[in-house]
Amino acid sequence: MWQEKDNQLQASFKFKNFIEAFSFMTEVAFHAELQNHHPNWYNVYNTVEIRLSTHDAGNVVTDQDYKLANTIDKVFAKYIN
Repeated sequence: MWQEKDNQLQASFKFKNFIEAFSFMTEVAFHAELQNHHPNWYNVYNTVEIRLSTHDAGNVVTDQDYKLANTIDKVFAKYIN
């Protein structure tokens, strides 16, 4: 699901509706804060697009991005029926 492109990890997540998408984003926000690593993301209705890179490392992909991506995948798994 994640692709490394343009010095970012990128993924798109689709949900049943806006409420699910926003709930997902809220849960990811808590994990991102705990990891002190915050995504660039975009939401329209039931779709959340996320891009990860490590700003402190010069906006490139690092282990910190892969760690957050793994956490995001675990959160998303709760929404798969």
